[in-house]
Amino acid sequence: MAEIVLKNINKRWGTFIGVKDFDLTIADREFLVLLGPSGCGKTTTMRMIAGLEDPTEGDILIDGKRVNDMEPKDRDIAMVFQSYGLYPNMNVYENIRFPLKVRKVPEAEHKERVMRASAMVELDEFLHRKPAALSGGQRQRVALARAIVREPNVFLMDEPLSNLDAKLRVSTRAQIKNLSHELKVTMIYVTHDQIEAMTLADRVVVMEKGIVQQVGTPTEIYDNPANTFVASFIGNPAMNLIEGEIRDGVFSAPNITVSRLSAADGKVTLGFRAEDAAMTDGDGEVSAPVYSMELLGDATMVTVRSGSSLMAIKAGKEYRSEIGAQVKASVPASICHLFDTASGARL
Repeated sequence: MAEIVLKNINKRWGTFIGVKDFDLTIADREFLVLLGPSGCGKTTTMRMIAGLEDPTEGDILIDGKRVNDMEPKDRDIAMVFQSYGLYPNMNVYENIRFPLKVRKVPEAEHKERVMRASAMVELDEFLHRKPAALSGGQRQRVALARAIVREPNVFLMDEPLSNLDAKLRVSTRAQIKNLSHELKVTMIYVTHDQIEAMTLADRVVVMEKGIVQQVGTPTEIYDNPANTFVASFIGNPAMNLIEGEIRDGVFSAPNITVSRLSAADGKVTLGFRAEDAAMTDGDGEVSAPVYSMELLGDATMVTVRSGSSLMAIKAGKEYRSEIGAQVKASVPASICHLFDTASGARL
């Protein structure tokens, strides 16, 4: 059992605010992802949970026990970092075994626990190798196994995939997802990669400048972003965001007019997802010249311009057009999101 409660956590260095008013309960066995750009406070939050940073204000509770003054080694937490942190003079077996030696676990248990952790991340054939003879993906798996062997209540992972190439990132991501299912422990995972967040998380915390912007399941955050920051950060491509004006339920901006919107007259930002819109041969809410065409294999991404903004629209893989050609797209009111232009908040 490892429920983690963060109560009104603040972290400041002088006048600089790293994390502000962070309140959250992380359920036992939940996979929580802290997501945001560099410098948003996600790693600082994780380091406070681990005990590597002290909160300026607020309480951190693990299983109902306040741990603010508890040493990191006493919090029953294992961390996996972006840098693998392996001992170059030890082989894989000894690297995985090291936490057991430090914690004075009876030696009779070592082999069984190391082999179990190694099997979970498919390292059995590399146990005799030194880290220098391993690929980046294999080294990251050694770091994972070294955390697993401790059998902690909580796993903290700080951008563990960012040093891997794209293909390895996909396979290691699947491995981490499977591990969370197998180990049945609480996992907190830090990343700036929204695809990792969407594929791994039970819940996502989106952060910017030390402030929580939205907390929810990947589906909730994708379908109902709380503001333009979340809308622009989640999704590949990000949600189209067009500044314009509403008059009598009709939104107008260069090259786009959408009717039947229920919002007060005035300036608004209209958002829609590329996959929700559709290219059309007939009438459409968008009429604009093609800015670029990208063939994605399973689809074609058509980009057109609205004033200074670009709009991406996903078409079928067989769709073809020329740059500069006038095209039309359907953007019905039912797929649109409206945001306050000044504050960015969802209307």
